[in-house]
Amino acid sequence: MPEPVLKANGLTKRFGGLTALNDVSLQLAPGEVHALIGPNGAGKSTLINVLSGDLPPSAGSIRFHGLEIARYSPDQRSRLGIGRTYQQTNVFAAFDALENCRLAAQSREPHPFNLFRRADSYRSVTEAAKKALAAVGLDHRATTVAGALSHGEQRQLEIAMSLATEPQVLLLDEPIAGMGAEESAHMIRLLRRIAQGHGVLLVEHDMDAVFALATVLTVMVNGCVLASGPPEEIRSNPEVQRAYLGSAENADG
Repeated sequence: MPEPVLKANGLTKRFGGLTALNDVSLQLAPGEVHALIGPNGAGKSTLINVLSGDLPPSAGSIRFHGLEIARYSPDQRSRLGIGRTYQQTNVFAAFDALENCRLAAQSREPHPFNLFRRADSYRSVTEAAKKALAAVGLDHRATTVAGALSHGEQRQLEIAMSLATEPQVLLLDEPIAGMGAEESAHMIRLLRRIAQGHGVLLVEHDMDAVFALATVLTVMVNGCVLASGPPEEIRSNPEVQRAYLGSAENADG
């Protein structure tokens, strides 16, 4: 097995008297799709937010290639190679798809941009943006304003924006939420391709998608890890069945 690229140990997150995460540990290897599942309020999105740096942990360790990053800011983690998407669609609706990706790609430039130079004159940035759009199958929509894209296409664009930052790890919070059957099937195929070159940690409530994609499942309940392992092992776990899988249709991400 390859060495984990991302490893969390004993993560705890408290909001006053509420413990949203309680001693959570997991790891993510390159080329692995690791799915987080669990009932409402289990702490899944909180865990993604702590791993991405959007929330600081109250306790615990986060290591990226062995480097302790628990106190790093979101932009520092992004520059290391950790990308993410959010539950709610998060694109620049007034800009076209290519410009959305170009804005993401330019964050990787080692020097500040010249205010008097056209943004599209930075060839490496434009090429990175085009490559990211092609990777998600949106190259034919490059000049379409993001607000005019379908819901599924906007979710693809979000992933393309993250890919434009050249991540090694992707943290995806409900990437399939709100999609119809055809869009969901397309997204599943896309995530399979992406996982060939990235570690993917995703929160998802669509159990068909989870079992189609995941190589590892971690089940969370009340901020704690109930079980973690291969999908078939988790599917047959009696505790998991009682806590979640038996009523999965009632859960959100």
